Amino acid sequence: MSPDSLAIELIALAATVVAAVALSVFWAGMRRWLRAVVIAACLLSLTATTLVWVNRQVDSYPTWASLFGSPADAGAGPTQPARTASAATAGQIVRFTVAGQTSGITVPMWVYLPPGYKDSPATRYPVIEALHGYPSSPVQWLKAFDVAAVLNREIGSGRMAPTVVLFPYQTPKPTIDTECANLVNGPQAETFLTVDVPAFVRDHLAVRTDPAAWGLIGYSAGGYCATQLALRHPAQFAAAASLSGYATPGIVIGNNLEHTEYDLVWRLKHLPIPAVSLYLSCAKTDREAMRATQELAKAAHAPLSITLAYIAGGGHNAGTWEAMEAPAFDWLSNSLGRPISAPAASPAPSTIPPPKGTLLAGSPAPTDKPHN
Repeated sequence: MSPDSLAIELIALAATVVAAVALSVFWAGMRRWLRAVVIAACLLSLTATTLVWVNRQVDSYPTWASLFGSPADAGAGPTQPARTASAATAGQIVRFTVAGQTSGITVPMWVYLPPGYKDSPATRYPVIEALHGYPSSPVQWLKAFDVAAVLNREIGSGRMAPTVVLFPYQTPKPTIDTECANLVNGPQAETFLTVDVPAFVRDHLAVRTDPAAWGLIGYSAGGYCATQLALRHPAQFAAAASLSGYATPGIVIGNNLEHTEYDLVWRLKHLPIPAVSLYLSCAKTDREAMRATQELAKAAHAPLSITLAYIAGGGHNAGTWEAMEAPAFDWLSNSLGRPISAPAASPAPSTIPPPKGTLLAGSPAPTDKPHN
């Protein structure tokens, strides 16, 4: 049982009920010290139930290792396969561990390989980095948003080109909110996502390496991340889609950078405008995201292009992001380059065996790794 499982939530809830019933039934006959113990048990079990419920919503801690250690110790991760009818119509979820040579960050990364990936070694695919919110983890994309099923459907319908989609952590520790920036005297998350992850993917997977075929998508803090990284690294990414993202990081980056270079409106007003495309989507009732979207749209001008998309209901929550997920992936795919055939003399990274410990959707899970 993992810390984000229903079983753990039910156990914590049962403990809360038992402690409350014991307190009410045996109160009169309890000694003072025992009353204090049972009251403490009630409060602790209630707190545990609340925390488990929250974790089930955002998947900050998908495994016990991630709860007591770091994302790098996150074990095998989710074992739910992409919901498939056959290998020809469904992709695979593969797990890697990326050891960032430049950033010094080592964390897990899950990868969606599109239908037909293994059968077309000469094909080079476009790439999308999908970024999570805070607090959260890549597991929310895989479980709560059922992203493999969404990608299978959109690719199968032709609304989206076959694409390799990456789900990296953007923080070395779940308690540190990096906003995908290089924190002064802190984690170099921006370098990890823009240098180390692309280098790893180019070495291990059959992908296009030109920036026209690389994009970003994210929700909440990940939405800010997607926009921020696209504006700051146009030589690496051609487009980005933000779901309920912000215009400012909301954390201290250091050297006042959170108020200048990492403030996206300030950046658009004071620095050269890059030739990238942005898709900004949010619920009209999400005031902060709505305000940020309108401010970015007002500050933007050519060669930057912005597409706006709103939904009437919802708010700043998982239900809203799930509703915006498919249209955002479709737009992003149509803003990027398509799969291409590699030159005949080019090696085929897709034939390289996955690293030891990798989980392939639909394959037997390793028995020496914890699962959730």
